[in-house]
Amino acid sequence: MYDREKTCPVEGTMIVQRRAVPTVLAAAALLLTAGCSSDGGGSSGTDGSASPSRSAPGSSAPAGQAAEETPPAEGSVKVVRTVAEGLDSPWGLAPLPGGGLLVSSRDDGTIVRVDEKTGKKTELGEVPGVSAAGEGGLLGIALSPEYASDHMVYAYFTSASDNRIVRMLYDEKKPSGEQLGAPDTVFRGIPKGFIHNGGRIEFGPDKMLYVGTGESGDTGLSQDKDSVGGKILRLTPEGEPAPGNPFGDSPVYSYGHRNVQGLAWDAKQRLFASEFGQDTWDELNAIKPGDNYGWPEAEGTSGDSGFHNPVDQWTTAEASPSGIAYAEGSVWMAGLRGKRLWRIPLNGTAASAEPQAFLEEEYGRLRTVVPAGGDRLWLVTSNTDGRGSPKDGDDRILELRVS
Repeated sequence: MYDREKTCPVEGTMIVQRRAVPTVLAAAALLLTAGCSSDGGGSSGTDGSASPSRSAPGSSAPAGQAAEETPPAEGSVKVVRTVAEGLDSPWGLAPLPGGGLLVSSRDDGTIVRVDEKTGKKTELGEVPGVSAAGEGGLLGIALSPEYASDHMVYAYFTSASDNRIVRMLYDEKKPSGEQLGAPDTVFRGIPKGFIHNGGRIEFGPDKMLYVGTGESGDTGLSQDKDSVGGKILRLTPEGEPAPGNPFGDSPVYSYGHRNVQGLAWDAKQRLFASEFGQDTWDELNAIKPGDNYGWPEAEGTSGDSGFHNPVDQWTTAEASPSGIAYAEGSVWMAGLRGKRLWRIPLNGTAASAEPQAFLEEEYGRLRTVVPAGGDRLWLVTSNTDGRGSPKDGDDRILELRVS
């Protein structure tokens, strides 16, 4: 079975419709007749418009929830500049508080610092123990919540035996290539596979470490609360189960996930996550501690009240979502196979209007999107990961202005 970052799984495809909407039925027919397509196939919307083939859950606020100030239904994206070019299989990005962007290379197992003003790249060093294959390698990176005093960089990577999280001292006074200290493993034992390794790590507003994992191709792990595969984990900076987790002394924060590669908080500190579907629906979810998000029993919206339905969903050709970021009242979601950036305007934990697609087919596969302050975002392309079609200058970091 192959992951849909590259192509469709070999299992038979069944398109499950939630509403009898003509455009959605047409999209389903297109998928059925087209069969299994390579990255970038499928229907597409015009830049800045909602795609005609998606099917969104209801966008009204839940009953009893006070209405919030919502962003305009129509937004915009402007590429301000190309920050850096020539990156090899970039995956994670962490802005430094004093300036500079740390970027992980999935296949090389290295972290580089990019000067966001000049584009100059300086290698910090190689993370020991990275075993890159398939979707595995050096994935997400994050800075310690006490970075100003401890200068610790956290990294999620695939080793020879598992996926794990380490932290390393970053000493920029040392020579290039020798600036990373010895790794201290804070969490290990996350299932690894050729596919579905998850990999996004972020420190939340509570200074706890949130981790998006995949089920490594073993779908049964997602519903097994004793496994850390197919989950969102919540850990202390030392890698222990965080106080207040929903299942006692367990790192599991939510379960029933397939492959989580995007984590972001809105202005009211509510957590959202993006998730790869199999061959029907990709998802954006609002995460509630202890909730079950359905995989493998449900993909997209389900009629089962035991599963938490997504904020919104997309056909698999439109998205294959990786990183997400929150800015200007919306979640911004990077699409790999979809080769576009989605804007999902929010009212609370509900979509307040139809999502819009931007930059479609302009920069290829999009991996990571990170807030850059105010109305700005950093966007990282992913065309040198073996599944894209690299152009001169790939891969690159772009600075965007959004609304």
